[in-house]
Amino acid sequence: MKLITGGERRYALLLAARDSEYVNKVYGGYFNVFVAAFGEGERWDLFRIVDGEFPDMNELYKYDGFVVSGSPYDAYGDDSWILKLCFLLQTLYAMQKKVLGVCFGHQVLCRSLGGKVGKACTGWDIGLRKVNMVKDLSSPSFLEDMDEMPSSLSIIECHQDEVWEVPVGAQVIAFSDKTGVEMFLIGQHILGIQGHPEYTKDIIYNLIDRLLNNNSIERDFAEKAKVGLEMAEPDRKLWEKICRNFLKRR
Repeated sequence: MKLITGGERRYALLLAARDSEYVNKVYGGYFNVFVAAFGEGERWDLFRIVDGEFPDMNELYKYDGFVVSGSPYDAYGDDSWILKLCFLLQTLYAMQKKVLGVCFGHQVLCRSLGGKVGKACTGWDIGLRKVNMVKDLSSPSFLEDMDEMPSSLSIIECHQDEVWEVPVGAQVIAFSDKTGVEMFLIGQHILGIQGHPEYTKDIIYNLIDRLLNNNSIERDFAEKAKVGLEMAEPDRKLWEKICRNFLKRR
């Protein structure tokens, strides 16, 4: 378990992907990417759940919040670590712990709490996507101090699975022309985001190249995704603020 110590508050990254060679070389691993995006001097612990490393169930109470990362695995799969993760997320939900799910994390949160996930009907979504906030939504508390929250935000996406149906009691708070559930919220302690608020452009460029090299995507599709990324910027600062506010607002 890797940790970065800071103030009194304590958070955990549940890492569902192995570090790519590129991210390891440039950032020292995905853990550092997440802490740079969401951290503000608190203590952060790393659990490599993809390799079976999980927090002690008797120590969950010590944490203020958890982040579940993206993954190349299917959130609807029956790998032993995914089933163990589902049980952990159900436990955290019952404890009313803050849990933020990103991409795979968004999907597996949904599955764990009774929703439905599966392959996206329209195939891969890779690159920059405009996400629309649901209108006339009673503003969640963690968005209340956002100065003039825009009606739409751009985010980096990389997924071929999606949420089909949110759990009972969940609110869909954002959608796009590609994906019906870009964000969902349960109460004030469960938040799923389909896109990658933590990604920088260089990370997604490298990921596109890797997907192309292992024949997961076609060259024309890869080039189109790169062109879209060159033409605009993700709203990273706003996404980071949304995530920080969610995790840290009591």
